[in-house]
Amino acid sequence: MNEILLIRHGETTWSASHRHTSYTDLELTPDGERQARALAPLLAGRRFVRVLSSPRQRATRTAHLAGLTVDATDPDLAEWHYGEYEGRTTAAIHEERPDWSVWTDGGPGGESPEQVGARLDRVLDRVAPLLERGTVALVGHGHSLRVLGARWIGLPPSAGALLRLDTATLSVLGHEHGRRVIQRWNLPGRPPTGTGPDPTPRH
Repeated sequence: MNEILLIRHGETTWSASHRHTSYTDLELTPDGERQARALAPLLAGRRFVRVLSSPRQRATRTAHLAGLTVDATDPDLAEWHYGEYEGRTTAAIHEERPDWSVWTDGGPGGESPEQVGARLDRVLDRVAPLLERGTVALVGHGHSLRVLGARWIGLPPSAGALLRLDTATLSVLGHEHGRRVIQRWNLPGRPPTGTGPDPTPRH
């Protein structure tokens, strides 16, 4: 069987400051654009039967800079809808709700974990049959791709909490002995010679 490649978009001003970003359509920062270009060597030489992206420009721009041609945008690949918590940091939310977690509580006025899991299941249902013909690339966002990874291996959406995913990273879903597995996770791009990877964690 072929693979599903998951690509998280590069840095934005909100991801750099750990602010929850769903429907707010932000551009990549200059660092985010460099991160996206650094993904190109990891993708070079691969052929894809399908490349799907979230409709947000931070995802489609990352795909372009990484050398991918997007076949279609898919609203089911959009980021978790945080509702009233859009643009807020976890630290600020915890000042009001110390026990809050997006993985168990979702966002008030936004999506629950079950709702996010249902739409990522739809993505997997659509792309899994394509693996008989080739590899698929999905370009999206941190929380939604973490949910997708968890659902691929049969775990609940909340298990995405255990799958850290930094900006402009590559992850690979596949099979082993007929079982769905995570083959690689959270691989950074390869910056040009003479520069090192940015060690700063990004939300």
